[in-house]
Formats: sequence, structure tokens, C-alpha cells
Amino acid sequence: MSENISEPGHGDSVAAWTTVTIILIAFSAATLFFWLEDYTLVWASVGVCAVAPLIGLALRTAGYGVGGSKSKSAEH
Repeated sequence: MSENISEPGHGDSVAAWTTVTIILIAFSAATLFFWLEDYTLVWASVGVCAVAPLIGLALRTAGYGVGGSKSKSAEH
């Protein structure tokens, strides 16, 4: 296989990893709270899942996205 030089990175950035990690933890917590029948915390976890993309967007805007000024893939 040949290496594709124009590889976009597929979200391999601090912003992407942070967003996905927050969503995975919140979804897992929501599942646990649903099992424990604590529906207030289920909805709180759903709210965290909804806010996670906004955190990722803020990190991307701050330069931590793919090709961002503070990312490991930034060209210097």
C-alpha cells in the first residue's frame, strides 16, 4: 500500500480525542445511572454528551484541532 501524503488526519488531535473521551465517559455514566434508576443523573449525563462537541469546537478554535497552531501536526 502506498502512503497518502494528503492524509487529513481523521481527527487525530487533542480536540477530537477530548470530545470523544468526554462523550464515552458521559454515555457510560448515563448507562450506569439508568441501571441504578437515578434518572436525574441520566439526564445530567445526556447534557454532558450534548456539551462535549462545544468543548471540541472551542479546543479546535484555540488551535488544538487537526492542523491547528498548537497541534502536533502543525507545520512550523
